[in-house]
Amino acid sequence: MANEKKKMFTPTQLDYQAFAKQHEPPRPLLRNFTRAFLVGGFICVVGQALQEFFMRYFDFTEKTAGNPTTAVLIFCSVLLTGFGVYDRIAQWAGAGTAVPVTGFANSIASAAIEHRSEGYVLGVGGNIFKLAGSVIVFGVVSAFFIGIIKTVWKMGW
Repeated sequence: MANEKKKMFTPTQLDYQAFAKQHEPPRPLLRNFTRAFLVGGFICVVGQALQEFFMRYFDFTEKTAGNPTTAVLIFCSVLLTGFGVYDRIAQWAGAGTAVPVTGFANSIASAAIEHRSEGYVLGVGGNIFKLAGSVIVFGVVSAFFIGIIKTVWKMGW
């Protein structure tokens, strides 16, 4: 904890924080890392298998097979979210389900499901992008700056 924040607490609060830290169970980091790696890797293997499927049976190129692959992964994620399965997997796997595109689809679908009782316009429409909106904004802004850097780099300035 930063020294500035410690100055705001009373001695009793600082003692309680030290006491709570002593009795906090240790985090099983190796187990969490392993689960995240296995599930995130499995999602990526499924995506790669889908891409190979589209390239082999539908004559997509490696470049054009990415769009239907992403669409199928998003559809499966939303379907599993709707049935409540994705959340159970996410509780077990942690960040392994949050990093791939399926985690982004899950965050949007979860917000839509959670607020559907408030109506489609004010509930779903008004709340669907609360979590995902920041991801979209930062993604677009980052892509903009990367595009400018790439353009300047190619021009040789």
